[in-house]
Amino acid sequence: MQVEWWYWIIAGFCLIGLELIFPSFTIIWFGLGALVVGVLKALWPALPTAVQIVLWIAASICFTLMWFKYLKPKGNRNHAGPSGKGIVGATGIIVRGADVGCDRWTVRFGAPLLGVDEWCCYADEELQVGDTVRVTEIEGQILKVVKI
Repeated sequence: MQVEWWYWIIAGFCLIGLELIFPSFTIIWFGLGALVVGVLKALWPALPTAVQIVLWIAASICFTLMWFKYLKPKGNRNHAGPSGKGIVGATGIIVRGADVGCDRWTVRFGAPLLGVDEWCCYADEELQVGDTVRVTEIEGQILKVVKI
């Protein structure tokens, strides 16, 4: 049986369509690989079936590797994203000690940061109510500060 170019195109669209039913974001790469082979088969009709299968496997692997290396969103999920970077360097005043509200100190900023004007914080040194502090890191919803 001769594998026609449009078999690959139909298979590619079916695999891409399966991604809508089973959203794993992996089937789509096999579908795109099939589309690539379909286009190559249309351009070179004498392409042997074994070569087509090898091309499909290679294209699928290449698309998958490109997804993980270049396209997949990167970032440390333990820390705040790009908007959290605006908090680092901000200064505020300690308004509550470690025993009130949360298990850490509470710092208040002059202007709300990310919509909140009071944040829980911790420091490597002892802090007192009224101390002025600067944010050095953000870890989730807790700020690391140093006394200035």
